[in-house]
This record gives sequence, structure tokens and C-alpha cells, in this order.
Amino acid sequence: MNSLLQLRGISKIYPAVVANDRIDLDIAPGEIHAILGENGAGKSTLMKLIYGVSQPDEGNITWQGKPVVIKSPAQARNLGIGMVFQHFSLFESLSVAQNISLAVKGSIKHLSEQVEAVGEEFGLPLSADTLVHSLSVGERQRVEIIRCLLQQPKLLIMDEPTSVLPPQGVQQLFNTLRKLRDTGCSILYISHKLEEIRQLCDKATILRSGKVVATARPGEHSNEELAHLMIGRTIAPPEHAPAEPASEQALSVTQLAYEPDDPFGTRLKDINLQVYPGEIVGIAGVSGNGQNELMRLISGEEMLTKQDTGDIFIGSQKSNTLTATQRRTLGLGFVPEERLGRGAVPDLSLSFNGLLTAYRHGLTRFGMIRHKKVRAFADECIAQNDVRCGGNQSVAASLSGGNLQKFIVGREIALAPSLFVLSQPTWGLDVGAASNIRKALLQLRDNGAAILVVSEELEELFEISDRLHVIYDGYLSPSLNARSATATQIGRWMTGEFSNAGEVA
Repeated sequence: MNSLLQLRGISKIYPAVVANDRIDLDIAPGEIHAILGENGAGKSTLMKLIYGVSQPDEGNITWQGKPVVIKSPAQARNLGIGMVFQHFSLFESLSVAQNISLAVKGSIKHLSEQVEAVGEEFGLPLSADTLVHSLSVGERQRVEIIRCLLQQPKLLIMDEPTSVLPPQGVQQLFNTLRKLRDTGCSILYISHKLEEIRQLCDKATILRSGKVVATARPGEHSNEELAHLMIGRTIAPPEHAPAEPASEQALSVTQLAYEPDDPFGTRLKDINLQVYPGEIVGIAGVSGNGQNELMRLISGEEMLTKQDTGDIFIGSQKSNTLTATQRRTLGLGFVPEERLGRGAVPDLSLSFNGLLTAYRHGLTRFGMIRHKKVRAFADECIAQNDVRCGGNQSVAASLSGGNLQKFIVGREIALAPSLFVLSQPTWGLDVGAASNIRKALLQLRDNGAAILVVSEELEELFEISDRLHVIYDGYLSPSLNARSATATQIGRWMTGEFSNAGEVA
């Protein structure tokens, strides 16, 4: 069968790294093709070359049998190539429909109707008039996916598309992708969920250090075999004994009712949450059900006002009106779901991004920056977490999403917080990097830290959590022992099948 897309000898070289090294790739019409590899293996760079964001230094691209030079995303879209980026390309001050109108022809009214219809069909619900700045990371990904689908592409590049879905919604999306495949649309599918790859994809190309090291039919291999092809070694899942939490709470949220200023935000209703030293508490839920609001209140990015009720305690200190800096002095470490902008400043070097939260830990003296120690701290974070970059002076925006996430999480772990709050800690990480972070969290727990993890990865929560909650429409369920909870029960609660009081409906 003739290829829809053919790459031959594609190379892309940056000053510090060879991102792609003589890559050959063939995508057939009507094929779901996975690209597998560790963070930093060259997947994102290759996708940008196909989509016209960057141009290769060597090699040739053939599209529908004809040689092409793809000089821009606009040209790629005209050819019939759509892409959902790992870092989203949306204007925060515009609505969902207005953002989509920048790439798709039609009136705002007509596009709004299409957005909601396609969102319902794909299991990606969105309100078309919502301003993007009020959306969570997961909801922003929905906008990107729907925008691509409305362009009716011949080739659709999808990066971690199921991170926005509950377990029940994944199969619905898969069914839709198979329908697209059956109409002749090809899909380049990037995911670190190997079970998804095995279930959905017809073929996989595996990259390691910028080179193609193997091709495979995923359904004929186990997760362990695919992981070994990706990283060249076997990964053992983290094992941990039951928690032995201390008696005095590290975090307490009691009777919290919060009305966000944003009209499209999610109201929090009677939230009760306790986390004790020596345990990991997980919160599951579909993106947009109040996770973002709760995390901002705990971190100090937002503060309770007189119209809100309830209390937030860090240790014994009431923290309702404490700033983010004041909460960090109480031992709080925080990893937000949004890497660029909240977790790191895009245009600053890794050294200065380390300084942002570690300056109280010997990196300054008499108000002056100790540059040698700042660089040493960044070097330690890079080395300890296998961050693939050009060194401590690399700007944050130059890293792949997974490598930036490894740096941010590693930076916070290096500060040895007594209370560590993380949102989507392994989103977009390869299986090896995710395993390393989970092991580090378990070690931190065993050293006496209290850890709260918000994640849409149920497998992750079951793997590391001692207790589990579910958040839905601003309500928080009672906690469950993670060892006795089932994915079916958590999945039902994620769709709202518990009452406001927390009882199963």
C-alpha cells in the first residue's frame, strides 16, 4: 500500500543535542501508528517537523506520493495534517469558539454549535463560550483536539489524548478514532500508556536517543516488552508497605465552600480533607471538577475571602489568608499541573527556575544571589532526575514537556517538603521517568512527609496512594483505603455516582 506520509533520513540537530538522527517512517492511509520513546527521545521534535513548526536539517518528506517541504503549520493544515501539541497554542483571553475560529472557517455561532456537538460525540464536553484562561490543562487539551477534528484532517497527530477522560470515556474515544481510521484518516498517536497503545494502534515506531530502534505491532507484545524496547531495560513497579501515618495532621481542609471569581470556575462545596505525615492521599477525578480551584487554594495562589467558608490548616497554622511564600515557609512543596507559566518561567534558565522556589535553601545570602550554588542546585536536579537538556543554562521552554516536568518535580523533592502537593505529577512522562518519580514520592512518604496527589491516572493513584478521594462537580467523596478500593468503584464516583454527603448513589 502506498504511504500517506513517508520520511526518509530525517535529521534535526540543535547545538546541544541531535534530536532526530536519520529517521525513516512510513504512515499508511487509514492506520493508527504509535510513536513510542522516552522523554527526550525525539518524538516531539519529529512531530514538529511533520507539522511544519520546524524544518529538518537533512532528509526528505513525501506526502501522498509527492515530495513536499512543509514550511509552516498553515501549510500542514492545508495539506490535511492536524496536530494537538503537548504545550497548547491557545489565546487565554479568548473563548473556546474564538480560539477555534482562528484555524477553522465559520461564524462563532456555527462553530459553537460544532464544538459542542463534536465534544459530545468524542466524550470531550466543553462550553464554547468559556474563556480559555479559566480552563484546566485537561480542558485546554479538549479544545486542541476538537479544533483539529473540525479541520477534517487526513492525518491527525494526537499527544496524550486520553489524559482528559475518565476510564469510561476512553473506549468511546477509541471507537471514534477507529471510525476515523475506517474512513481513511491516519492517526499518529503518542502516549505513554502502553496498554492503550497495545489496544488501539496498528503499528508502532520506537525511538531512542533520536534514532529508530524498532518497529512493532503493539498487540503482539506485552507492556513489559514495549517498555524494554523504549528504554532498553526492565522496570520493576514500586513496592511499598502500608502507611504508618502520624497522628497530627499536616494538612486539614474543613467545611470548605468556595465561590471562584471566574464565572466559569467550579464552586467547591463542603470540602473536607486531611493528610497526615507518612501517607500519600490521592484525589481522582475528570478534569474540570474543582481540582484546579482546590489546588490553588491549598498552594496559596488563591486565598479565601469573607464570602467563603471553611478553613485550611498547614500543620497547626491556619492558612486561609497566607501567601504562597508564607505557606512554603511552613514546609509546603507544590507542583502545579501547568508546567510553563506556573511550574516554571518559560524564558528563564533552569538555574533561575530552581532559584524561584529554593532561594531560602542557601542559594542567597544577605539578599544576594549565590550564582555558583544556584548552578550547582540546578545541576543536581538535572542529574538526579535524568533531565535531558543542554545544561543548567537551558531555558525552560526549550525542554520537552516530560523533561521539564522531571526538573520541576525534582526541584521540589530536593527541598524535602514536610507537606508535598502535586497535580498531575507524571502527565506526559515515559514509563521509566514516571516510575522514578513514584518511587521518589514513596521514599519521601517513608521519610515522614505528607503527600497529596491529584491525578487523572487511576493506575498511578492505585500504585502509590494509601487513601483515595474522588472529586466531582466541586464535591469531594469520603476517603477509601486504596488497597481495598476498585477501579470500577472509583470510575463510578468519577461520573458523580455518589451523593453530596459522600454516600454511593
